[in-house]
Amino acid sequence: MLRKLIIALLLAGLLLAGCGPASAPTEAPAPVQTEPPAPTAAPAPTPMTFTDGLGREVTLTALPSRIVSLAPSNTEILFAIGAGDKIIARDSYSDYPPEALEIPDLGSGYPSFDVEAIIALEPDLVLVSALMPPEQIQSMQENGLTVFQVPNPQTLEDLYANLEQVARLTGNESDAAALVASLRQRVEAVQNKLQGVSERPLVFYELDASQDANAPWTSGPGTFQDMLIGMAGGRNIGAGLQTGWAQISLEELLNQDPDVILLGDYLYGGVTPEQVAARPGWEALTAVKEGQVYTFDDNLVSRPGPRLVDGLEALAKLLHPDLFK
Repeated sequence: MLRKLIIALLLAGLLLAGCGPASAPTEAPAPVQTEPPAPTAAPAPTPMTFTDGLGREVTLTALPSRIVSLAPSNTEILFAIGAGDKIIARDSYSDYPPEALEIPDLGSGYPSFDVEAIIALEPDLVLVSALMPPEQIQSMQENGLTVFQVPNPQTLEDLYANLEQVARLTGNESDAAALVASLRQRVEAVQNKLQGVSERPLVFYELDASQDANAPWTSGPGTFQDMLIGMAGGRNIGAGLQTGWAQISLEELLNQDPDVILLGDYLYGGVTPEQVAARPGWEALTAVKEGQVYTFDDNLVSRPGPRLVDGLEALAKLLHPDLFK
């Protein structure tokens, strides 16, 4: 009996404990009221100022996306550094690379370009060369166009600097850096093969013989042709002239007697080695007698763009074929 009473009391205690008051629930913290952040205005683009070939300061408020190129060398540079898709118009002579021919043509620029037509295109930047008269550049600038003159390079180092400068104008620095590195390697390869060359053939580079075949125009000192012939292991007959472009008489050619004749006027004049051999008196020249008269793509050595290195390689192979098989 006592045992049953103890069990009953224990059960009653457990029931009482189970029915005791529950602990008070913890209140959730009141939500913190926060204000949405005020919109931040986009920072204004920082103007960029560059110095062009005329020594003028040219300021851009943003990287250009609509470029008018008024020189074939500039067009080639833009495509080479990866900015060809930004060209919205070109001059008639900008025919390389082939994609350039799909871009609207603004004419040859003779006697001048139509400024109103350029304005109507709303370009961010107009690239011109040193061949454009300063007064035309001034006229464009006075009409609200942003014009940058790419200077005429005197050396390949100057060419590399132009590539890097145009790349900064367009935001294509990495592409230009890779291009310049590649060009330097190719030039170095040519120079390495020409090391120790003792025989440097005498070269006559013909620019134009349409007025007088016995007094053709040639490239003198300070021209790209003169520079590249020397770098390619040759000696330019025109190097001794007083000006960059001059006529040379047949008498002087016979006196100097070039080993090689390069026909730069083949490209636009259609002059061939057969025509040269048929000129009266020219058959006495060593280059003609030995069949060392060649047509040559003058664009490779007259346009101050990246293809100058192509011209160097082509000249070196012609002048020293045994070293560049």
